[in-house]
Amino acid sequence: MLEDNMLVIREKMIKMANIAEDMVRFSIKSLTEKKEEYAKKVLDELEPQVNNLEIEIDEETINVLALYHPEARDLRTVSMIVKMVKDIERVGDHSVNIAEFALQLIPQPDVKPYIDIPRMADISTKMLDDAITAFISEDVELAKDLIKRDDLVDSLNEQIIRELITFMLSDPATINRSVLIIRVSENLERIADQATNIGEYVIYIVQSKVIKHHHEEP
Repeated sequence: MLEDNMLVIREKMIKMANIAEDMVRFSIKSLTEKKEEYAKKVLDELEPQVNNLEIEIDEETINVLALYHPEARDLRTVSMIVKMVKDIERVGDHSVNIAEFALQLIPQPDVKPYIDIPRMADISTKMLDDAITAFISEDVELAKDLIKRDDLVDSLNEQIIRELITFMLSDPATINRSVLIIRVSENLERIADQATNIGEYVIYIVQSKVIKHHHEEP
């Protein structure tokens, strides 16, 4: 039955999102706690799991489309799940980037204490978790709230970049490390974007309404 197949897809997508959230957390812990094993966990253990689940879900959705020819809301749901899975996979990719930057930064002295980076990570992972919750519960208000929180992550990213530019101008020896930290921040900002995308897909599923611009009131 279509419902049974959709349940399997939903369960796999939730599992994939949970692993992606772990990837963000471990990549940031590797950086802030200077522990290479956390970064290697992301690279060697968690990333393959996310990639395998993406393949499995793609196959399941193709089967659903071929066997049941869903229409209306069912079709919107299946098509949006395909997009959600791509965004979750990108979260994994961004976490891999952060883990790789962490491995370069760990042996070096910190430019400054990590305060805003962990805060960005906390907000971004919570956004991803809430995006999946909004999908499961069809909670449009929660999905809309993600769009507002995305602005906060953007502001933190801009603040981090401004601060690090100041460090680089005052001490050229910090340039390499500062650039790496900026790259970490940019990847966290993109993770928040992926979560916001999922929120937009939820709105489309429930209300058949397309939200193209994050800064517009849905």
